[in-house]
Amino acid sequence: MPKDKTIVVGQSVKRIDARGKVTGETPYPGDFSMPGQSWMKVRFSDRAHARVLDVDTSQAEALPGVIGVLTSRDVPVNEYGLVMKDQPVLCGPGGDKRGTDVVRCYMDMIAIVVAETEAIAEKAVGLIDVIYEDLPGVFDMEAAMADGAPQLHPDTPNNILCHYRIRKGDMDVAWAKADVVVEDVYETTWQEHAFLQPEAGLSYIDDEGRVTVVVAGQWTHEDQEQIYHALNLPQEQVRVIYPAIGGAFGGREDMSVQVVLALAAHTFKRPVKVQWSRSESILHHHKRHPIKVYAKWGATKEGTVVAVESRVIGDAGAYNYTTTKVMGNANMMASGPYIVENIHIDTYGVYTNNIPCGAFRGFGAPQALLAAEGQMNKLALALDMDPVELRQKNAFREGSITSVGTPLPKGVSMPEVIEACARESYWQQQNGQWRRDALEQPANPAKRRGIGFAAGYKNVGYSFGFPEHSHALIELYGKAKIEEVVLHAAGADVGQGAHTVMMQMAADAVGVPFEKVRIIASDTAYTGSSGSASASRLTFMSGNAIRGAAELALERWKAEERPAIGDYTYRPPKTTPYDPMTGRSEPNFAYGYTAQAVEVEVDIETGIVRLLNVVSANDVGRAINPQLVQGQIEGAVAQAAGYALMEYLVSEEGVIRNPYLSTYLIPTAQDMPPQVKSVILEYADPIGPWGARGMGEMPLLPLTPAIAAAIYDATGVWMNSQPFTPDKVVAKLREHGIGVI
Repeated sequence: MPKDKTIVVGQSVKRIDARGKVTGETPYPGDFSMPGQSWMKVRFSDRAHARVLDVDTSQAEALPGVIGVLTSRDVPVNEYGLVMKDQPVLCGPGGDKRGTDVVRCYMDMIAIVVAETEAIAEKAVGLIDVIYEDLPGVFDMEAAMADGAPQLHPDTPNNILCHYRIRKGDMDVAWAKADVVVEDVYETTWQEHAFLQPEAGLSYIDDEGRVTVVVAGQWTHEDQEQIYHALNLPQEQVRVIYPAIGGAFGGREDMSVQVVLALAAHTFKRPVKVQWSRSESILHHHKRHPIKVYAKWGATKEGTVVAVESRVIGDAGAYNYTTTKVMGNANMMASGPYIVENIHIDTYGVYTNNIPCGAFRGFGAPQALLAAEGQMNKLALALDMDPVELRQKNAFREGSITSVGTPLPKGVSMPEVIEACARESYWQQQNGQWRRDALEQPANPAKRRGIGFAAGYKNVGYSFGFPEHSHALIELYGKAKIEEVVLHAAGADVGQGAHTVMMQMAADAVGVPFEKVRIIASDTAYTGSSGSASASRLTFMSGNAIRGAAELALERWKAEERPAIGDYTYRPPKTTPYDPMTGRSEPNFAYGYTAQAVEVEVDIETGIVRLLNVVSANDVGRAINPQLVQGQIEGAVAQAAGYALMEYLVSEEGVIRNPYLSTYLIPTAQDMPPQVKSVILEYADPIGPWGARGMGEMPLLPLTPAIAAAIYDATGVWMNSQPFTPDKVVAKLREHGIGVI
């Protein structure tokens, strides 16, 4: 090892992008321009479900300054999709695939206009005349499953995109054992990602003749694949570059402008730029899935959960996006992080004519855990048992068999996380039993305070057999000693500080100071695939790839190769898909564990719920950069608080009625609790790099059910339908005769 080795992992190194972002020097996709560039605008659908009979572009093409208009006929392979290619690039007659003449939601694109200026392109879009044959729509996911409902896709009977089953144990025996049974229904709705920069990008033909797209996304190589597939080009003729990315949260995992930008540049052989407005962004990218859970749980009088029965239904919207994966995750999380011998779950993803739903931080777990943790808290009440005590009695432990009939990967820390959260918040142990401290109430009788607790877990990395790998290449430069380390890693930094962490891991693996590392990232021309910045996987997967590349590079350095190059692809243990009848599988190779305690104040006259305190305990395995970990926890709490208390997307028959941040409300600094206490635990994952687990999603998972429990503690009323907006809270309080003047 080099003599100047320093310990870099575990230090709060300053982010490499901090100065540029706070000064405004760092360019985002919307900041890129080129000489001679043109502008693109999209003509979206005017119907939720219709056959497009004709697209008349003549008036638009005749407008001075219009370079051209592209429709379905101009797309070489008119399909795309992350998991399955079930969506047309452009909808209309003349496409090369069956069904591309049908629009299935208002998000569908019908045509793109390329013009000399943005204003001309905008005007031309309004001149395109589209003739439709209206088709019946369906906007309720349960109605969509019924016989005779309008069918969106020809090969999907009853609009059931996916159906997962878990069959573990004997339910008749389980219910006979149960001394208490709790049954309830939980509902969640859409959530908008609300990332800082709306969709934007620039596409051009580079010096090597490649169709190049500068855009914000979460997986450069997957964007590249969808572009070259739709354009029917060889892979090497498409290049994708990510500059700074203004947030993602899953919202950039699927396509928005990437394919049509590339199509325009490829067709007209000149640079093409696009910049969506905030309303275009909210109207035309996917959302978090609305999910409904019918849950019935049973436990013995001693507090052992013996039965879980659930029916879980998720609204996919018009296309799959990642619904098959999200609902697979929800299926597993519906029984929570608990050992239960008898489980019967049916989970469905259902096509509707609503906006498509896809990846969003948590990926089905926040919705499923609202039900699972709600059931645990209600069982605790029915048993007259402390909710922490009940969780500790049933929580996953090392070697526990999950709902899918196989043991968890080693490194289970759920009991330790629950205990740490309890001790750092409102609980203490007395005579071996968990008890909560007394809570002082406000002097104002209209204000009532309560405390809630919830826990959760989530996979690190892709699940259920989806191919998983991460590539890194390291170059070592110098003579007698290493003077520079160049890291090639494609992983997207979507604002979480991933590139800083990757450089820390490279420095530590090679044994040089952080300042000697330079990163080349997120450009398909210079990097192999690192996979997506999603599934809380990037630190885990990239870290293992970086360690492997560093080891190879150091071997060559010792052999006096200059430069010494290490090229390595990390592949974790394989996972397996659900058995279609029983659900048995080996679904994941690693997990992260989390628990949260919250205090709220409820105004029983107005229904306003104020979040006063959050204690968030998270096992991160190893905090590569503790300050960034804390930032992730606080950011997740902010996003979860919005999801729980205020974010309400109004959709009526597929039309989003509040596509503005003035009417779709997200938390501001004033809505954050005065304190978010981050409890960072480090129980090493056996196969994580330096022991690290992923944790980007975990602190978002339990907050909504914890707030629901706190509202109940304050008022005696359960809120089962998210978000807990003042009008809904007031209505529920009045149903119970609370706050009536």
